[in-house]
Amino acid sequence: MLIPRRKPRTARIGIFAVGHDTYWAQFDGLLDELMGYHAKFKAKVEANGVEVVDFGMIDDAKSAYTKVRQIKAADLDLVFCDMVTYATSSTWAIIHKEVDAPIVLAALQPLKAMDYKKACTYMQLCNDNICSVPEFTGVSVRMGKRAPEMILGVLEGDAEADADLAEWCDVAKVLHDLRGARIGAMGHVLENMYDMQADHTMFSAHFGLHVVQTEADDLLRHYRGVSESQIKAKRKEIDRLFDYPDPGSDPIATKATDKDLNMAAQVAVALDKFIEEHELDGLAYYYEASPDSELRKVVTNLIVGNSLLTAAGFPMCGEFDLKTCVGMMIMDRLDIGGSFAEFHPIDFNEGFVLVGHDGPHHINVADGKPVLRSLLKYHGKPGSGASVEFKLKEGPISMLGVTSTYEGKFKFVIAEGESVHGPIPPTGNTNTRGFFKPDIRTFLRRWMAEGPTHHYALGIGHRARALVRVANCLGIESVVIGE
Repeated sequence: MLIPRRKPRTARIGIFAVGHDTYWAQFDGLLDELMGYHAKFKAKVEANGVEVVDFGMIDDAKSAYTKVRQIKAADLDLVFCDMVTYATSSTWAIIHKEVDAPIVLAALQPLKAMDYKKACTYMQLCNDNICSVPEFTGVSVRMGKRAPEMILGVLEGDAEADADLAEWCDVAKVLHDLRGARIGAMGHVLENMYDMQADHTMFSAHFGLHVVQTEADDLLRHYRGVSESQIKAKRKEIDRLFDYPDPGSDPIATKATDKDLNMAAQVAVALDKFIEEHELDGLAYYYEASPDSELRKVVTNLIVGNSLLTAAGFPMCGEFDLKTCVGMMIMDRLDIGGSFAEFHPIDFNEGFVLVGHDGPHHINVADGKPVLRSLLKYHGKPGSGASVEFKLKEGPISMLGVTSTYEGKFKFVIAEGESVHGPIPPTGNTNTRGFFKPDIRTFLRRWMAEGPTHHYALGIGHRARALVRVANCLGIESVVIGE
């Protein structure tokens, strides 16, 4: 990783075991053995870098009504119900009804298979993890709730189950940081991208975050207060992280100049102070200011500083795209990047589409050392200065478009593809050769048909399932293109 996170990824996860109280008097030692397995499950969850709150065993309706108050009061991002053996659905119903945090059923039996020659009822009860799962899910549906998600497998030595558990911990980290996040809004939508418009109330309603109104003049104030030593220190950081190649074929993309790099460094320092002052977790911005004004120079030179912040865990999104800013945060908290992107020209010869954008990017997912070029003009926008260019690491990639529907609700448009080796335009913008199944024409038709915005977050790895799980936890519609 080029740039370390300023805030570690974490989550607060609750766990509880379920069982049938009648068993304990019937089978001596069973409860202790099952709680030993529960302790192993707790350790597995903790190994994923999360805080765990353990509520112990819930084995009848009475204890469920007692524990549900504790679970609700614990301020949890996610809950695992550890299905250590059969349990009646009365231990489950009130918990699923009352707890707002997503609950995942974990049915991980200790044995991969019973030794049938030595099998006994006690052994079966120790491995009856799956037995009451359909009872629980059936009761949830009857109560008007969505059937809970589940992890099925073996407690130890099961790579698939371990990966499933780890992904749910990743989802919890996303939910943890969305709740109470402060996403700054500075300026206005570029005149006039209708698809960028968003209702701030809906961000609180669906994501639990707050949109903070900020002023470009605050950034200007911090810019004026930056010292020469601070500029030199930031410039040293920029020089370490970026290459400055000679110009390519684009006449408006020149070799990065000291003037532009120093300006980018000064604005980057101001951005750090701006983020700190407003206690922001991200920013969506677009502002032009008056021609030839000092403020215009500042607001049109945010690209480098914003890219540094994005890689450090603070998604910074151009063109005032709050929806994609949230998408970038979701991807970042899944630890897969989350770069600002849109569709660029299609290559019909080789069957791919360039995916990228001008503006800020998540440089930690760059293929090799990212590049800075000085642009004589920003196409379609005022200003000039240093701009970031790179392509994503080669291999699997994922896309998350956060759009809104006619009814005013959010919707996730998701896809998986491949970043493939090959040249990109030397334009001072990001571009990645994106290959998507079944073919590029069909894929693009299917993507466009879902009513997306023209921006999306772009990350590494195939993580559509995790993105769908985030959507489900938030009660947001999602569609995976290609499914």
